[in-house]
Amino acid sequence: MKTSLVAFSFLCFSLSINLLIGITAASPEPVLDTSGQKLETGVKYYIVPVIRGRGGGLTLKTSGNNTCPLFVVQEKNEVFNGLPVTFTPYNAKKGVILTSTDLNIKSSVNTKTTACVQSPVWRLLKELTGVWFLSTGGVEGKPGIDTIVNWFKIEKAGKDYVISFCPSQVCDKCTTLCNSLGLFRHDDGNKHLALSDTVKPFKVMFKRT
Repeated sequence: MKTSLVAFSFLCFSLSINLLIGITAASPEPVLDTSGQKLETGVKYYIVPVIRGRGGGLTLKTSGNNTCPLFVVQEKNEVFNGLPVTFTPYNAKKGVILTSTDLNIKSSVNTKTTACVQSPVWRLLKELTGVWFLSTGGVEGKPGIDTIVNWFKIEKAGKDYVISFCPSQVCDKCTTLCNSLGLFRHDDGNKHLALSDTVKPFKVMFKRT
């Protein structure tokens, strides 16, 4: 029931924002990593920024005094790649990752070094008015309205890529917010990966581990 209420609240909020910013609409094509190879389902990749000097790759951290959930934030030091992730499209467990395709993103978490024991699948979690942070605790697979906040896309942004939230294939009757993700500087000192009309699209590259 909690998931359903989250989805319902999200759908209501989505009426205020319905723009896909900084993303090129085109036919799906293979996503390429930093070596020019196609991204593959189940293979681990670091998500690192295109623009260097402002921080490193994406990782997971707590916020405040809470042990859970873990939030997706940028490493403060650019020499760190962050935590690797895997991508799983809604329609395939194996194969090549394509742009404009609904998929789950799952971080590789060492359960021995974190007190937060929950699913490492990414989801949207509302923290501030008009701002949705990316956190752990999502559900892998099971397309539908109850899991709508767990689905993302990789899109082309010129020669680069952005990660967006704009699920369209997992729930054809859902009307959702549709926007690229950016970095939101929170008062906890971290730059959170977030969905908001106040952040610029975060252009990224995918580095195979």
